[in-house]
Amino acid sequence: MHFTLNRVTIYHMLTKRKKEAAIKETQVHANDTGSPEAQASILTKKIDELAKHLKKNDKDNHSRKGLLGMVADRQKHLTYLSKKSPDRYKKLVKKLGLKSRIA
Repeated sequence: MHFTLNRVTIYHMLTKRKKEAAIKETQVHANDTGSPEAQASILTKKIDELAKHLKKNDKDNHSRKGLLGMVADRQKHLTYLSKKSPDRYKKLVKKLGLKSRIA
């Protein structure tokens, strides 16, 4: 989704609908938005959207730095979950299509 303002295209990386869908896929209970599963799912969707943007705009180094920050943040959530509940971690990694760091 994007719109043009004074010949500058502004992109919205993650719409509200996409964010809600990401949460719904991985939520632990009905009103869940803050669990590690939901947070990692949202970050994965944001990372995918930003990676698409960076493939088109390879010189956008500010967005690239933001992408690296999101990847690090997602990794923190996944590390926490792997220590807290390895079973939930394995299910989430499989659902998101990520590589597992624990066996």
